[in-house]
This record gives sequence, structure tokens and C-alpha cells, in this order.
Amino acid sequence: MKSGFTSSVNSTPQDQELQPIKSKVYVDDLHITSILSNRGAVINVDHEIDDDEALILAMGYKQELKREFSLWTVFGVSFSVLGILPSVAATFDYQQLVAGLSPTCWLIAALFIINISLSMAEIASAFPCSAGTPYAVSQLAPPFWKAYLTWFTCWSNWLCQVTAAPSVSYSNACLILGIYSYNSSSYTPTNAQIFGLATAIMIVCGLMCSTTSRWAARFSSTGTVCNIFFLVIVFVMVLGGNNRAEVQNKPIPKFNSNSKAWSLDNQTDWPTGIAFLLSFLGCIWGASGADAPLHVAEECSNASLVVPRAIVLTSMSGLSIGFIFIIAIAYTLYDLAEIAADPQGLGQPFLTYLSQIMKHDLLNAAIALTIISSFFMSYTCLFAASRVTYAYSRDGLFPGSKIWKRVSPLTHTPIWAVVFNIIIGELLLLLIFAGDVAIGAIFSVGGISGFVSFVMPTLLKITYARNTFKRGPWHLGKLSQPIGWISVAFIGLMVPILCFPTVKGKNLSLQDMNWTVVVFFGPLLLATIWFLVDAHKWYIGPRSNINEIDITYPDELDGEDTSENTQVIEAQTVHDFGDEKKGEK
Repeated sequence: MKSGFTSSVNSTPQDQELQPIKSKVYVDDLHITSILSNRGAVINVDHEIDDDEALILAMGYKQELKREFSLWTVFGVSFSVLGILPSVAATFDYQQLVAGLSPTCWLIAALFIINISLSMAEIASAFPCSAGTPYAVSQLAPPFWKAYLTWFTCWSNWLCQVTAAPSVSYSNACLILGIYSYNSSSYTPTNAQIFGLATAIMIVCGLMCSTTSRWAARFSSTGTVCNIFFLVIVFVMVLGGNNRAEVQNKPIPKFNSNSKAWSLDNQTDWPTGIAFLLSFLGCIWGASGADAPLHVAEECSNASLVVPRAIVLTSMSGLSIGFIFIIAIAYTLYDLAEIAADPQGLGQPFLTYLSQIMKHDLLNAAIALTIISSFFMSYTCLFAASRVTYAYSRDGLFPGSKIWKRVSPLTHTPIWAVVFNIIIGELLLLLIFAGDVAIGAIFSVGGISGFVSFVMPTLLKITYARNTFKRGPWHLGKLSQPIGWISVAFIGLMVPILCFPTVKGKNLSLQDMNWTVVVFFGPLLLATIWFLVDAHKWYIGPRSNINEIDITYPDELDGEDTSENTQVIEAQTVHDFGDEKKGEK
């Protein structure tokens, strides 16, 4: 017997009473690919476990977070992260002020993004853990490149997560101060006031994220209801409360003609085709939180089915609703040039747009609902980001990971990971003082970094791991390959496009430069240098946090405990692969 093997067989009767082995997880019987699979590993547990805990143990992690999320609350997290109403408001100048009114821009982008979500859902079903796409990359990549590709994907995904909450908090602060400026013409918000209010929003959201999983789920559900309900109300306000003729004091029709509503109005120095692609940022940024269900996979039941369903449901419903909302804007918007000029000095294109078509009181109500939705979006973005930080710290990615991976014994949530994200978010908010273009870079960075991390496991799944990928109970079947290639091709095209400034040649100045190149590729370059110089010596990707003495291997199984009080977890208790196996036969 090796010393790493412990069971009731080679321990004293007293030890058996203190820590009896009540459950065994046979990893290879679960038909998954994990950091413990293909080695005949058997995990001994001193308590009875359910199917969800068996699966996360087989993936190499202890069950440290409480599973109190349902399909609805998981969907709530991801739908609130999408935050269609505040997303449209926050990215108005990245879409309407780039390529005009046409909803075609959103529609085309949404069709490609849904393909990415489908591919990611298939990955999520096979690897349902909080580490998300980097864990999948570690299991699908070639051995030589495994550590670096996992490292790269971690940092890319983390850039998306860590920029989400501050960018939403910033846009929410701008909207709050913008509506105050609208109601008080003598007031103009300063950068310091925007920074202070955005900081306050971040701190309040951080306190909410530090509560128990049960309360976090309730906050997420509340945010989802608000986002859906308020979106419908504002949609009705835009169409029913549209009173352009009276507001503009001109004899104009209530709605734009079809030709105008669906027209492209290139506001950039680039050809219309490039401007059309640049306008995709609004839709891409809004959907950059589509992987949020993955990051709460260890807090929901039946994660291998619930998580992919939540990803697909969020993507399809959110982007479809967003498309309908964009149509309402296209048919009611009065003057793009006036919105770009911002004659009232409101600093918020969405607010200026509403001021063109609505009366004072109705506009205040619409913006108030948008502000509330934006707050819950900021909360869910910070919540998802804290789970990502916790998962990556568990694998030793960050300096001080031992601190950030701690789970509070009181709330059973990673409070220190929340603190870490708030600190980084505050540093990013300092870009406010560098100007609108600089702070605007965190929007495009969030879109690029998120989708790069989303497609990395898909790229490996359709290439190197094409014949070895073990799909979960939710999968795409024969469509997996074509949908995967569409996803990879789209992101390959959009990464350089979203780094373009809107002007070029003699019109391009330092102030108008698109700083996405610096804010995205700069950190990834530093991360790569760090890996080559030092991290390659110790970073191996996902690490199991299960005690080694609780894992046994084939040559250690002599005298295996087969007492009646041992719960044996086999394949059929975790996944119902019966139908799939019949199909394969």
C-alpha cells in the first residue's frame, strides 16, 4: 500500500468512526475529461454526496459553494449581465452614431453571436465548473501548449470580467448625472463626480455580492424581473410616448419611413462596409456576459444541463429582445447629427435621443427605469467576475491567490475575490480622467477579450481535439463542427475590426485613437512575457484542491472498502448517458 491511500481498511477503528468513507467517486466511469480522468482515480469522501458534488469532485474540485441556484436564477444572472436596456443605452454611440439607424447591424451580429453561444453551451455541458472556458482549454489543448493556452484564456476571460462592472457602473453614473443635468441646465458633471458616483455603485454592488448564495440568487432574480419588466415599459414608452412633432414643433410624421429606419448612415471615415462591422460592438459588448452561467456552475443543481440551457436561453432571448428594441429606436429617432453634436451637453446619446421624441416627465421615468436596470446589471457583472477570480485563484493564477480564493465560513461565498475585483475596477475607473476615448476602451476590451476566451475551447474542439472531445448531455450533434467554424471565423474577423478608430488619416489624433489595442493587447503581452520568464515554471493550468490522501489509483485498491455504508458514484448516477450510448451503438 502507498501512503497516499487512506480508507477504512488501513485505518484504526477509532479513525473509521471519526472519518468513515461513505462515498466513492470512480472518475473514469463518469465519461468526462478532467484533470483526474484517464488515470483510474477513485475519490474517497467522508460524507454522502449527490450527483452534482460527484461531478465537481471528478473534475478535481471540492464542493465549497452552496448549490442554491436554479435554472431561473442562473438565467437571471446571465440575463442581468446582458442587461439589454442599459446595454443599448450605454453603447448608443458605438452603434447608432457609427452606422446609422439600421437594425440590420444588430441582427447580423446577433446571428453570429448566437452561434458562439451554442458552441460555448456545448463546452459548458462537458466542463460545468466555475473556471469556465480556461478549464476546457486545459483539457482540449495539445500537451506542449496546454499551460500557455490555458494561461492566455484565463487572462483574456478575466479582462472581460474585470472590465464589465466598472464599465457598467461608469455608464450608470453618467446616466444619473446626465438626467440631473437635463433637469438642471446650469449643472455639468465633472470627471471627479462621475468617478465618485461610479465608485459608490461598485461598493454597494460589492456588498450585495458578499452575501450568501441564497441572497445572491434573490438579487439576481430581482434584477432579471426588473430588466425584463422595465425593458417592456421603456419599449412601450418609446413607441406610445413618441411625440416628435410636438417636441420638435415641426409637422413631421410620428414614425420614420421604412427606407430611413433601415438605412445606413456612415458616420466614420471608413468605407460603409467597415463602419457596418464597427457598429457590431454594441451587440458584442451587450452579449459579452453570455458565459455568466458557467461561472455559477458550482452553485446550481444539475449543472451539466442547466448551465448550457441558461446560456442558450439568455443569448437567444436577450439578443432577440434587443433587436426588437433597436427597431423601435430606428423608427422613432429624429436627428442623428443633433445627437452626435449633443447641444444640451448631456454627455449621453441615449438621453439626447429620448429628449428628441418625449416630453419631460415621460423621459425622466424612462431614464429612471434604465438606471435601475443598469444598477442590477452592474451587480451581476461584479458577481460573475468575483466567481471567475475565485476559480482562477484556486488554480494559482494571480499574485496573492491564497487570499482571493478564500471562501467566507459565514456566507460560503468568495468575499475576498469580490474585494479584489473592486480594487481593479477602481483602477480602471481612473481612465475617466484621461478622457472619453480612454474610458471608452474598456467597452471594446470587454467585448473582444470575452469572445476570444469564448471561442478558444471551440477552436481546439474542432481542430486538435476533434476526435477526443467527450461531449456532455447537452450537445449540438452533427452541427457542432459547422457552428464551431462559423464562431471562430467571426471572432477572427472582429478582433482587428474592433481595434479600428472611427477616424483615420489627418483626422486621427491622439485623443481620437482607439486605445483598445493598448488596453487589451498590452496586458496580454505582459501576461505572455510573465509566462515565458517565470510562470511556465509553476503554472500548469487547473489544479485539484482535493486532498491527495483522498484520491486512490488502481495499484492502491488492494483491499478496497466495500462496506454497505459506502455510497459508490458511477456514471449513470451523474449523467444519463444511456440514450447517447444506444445511439452510438
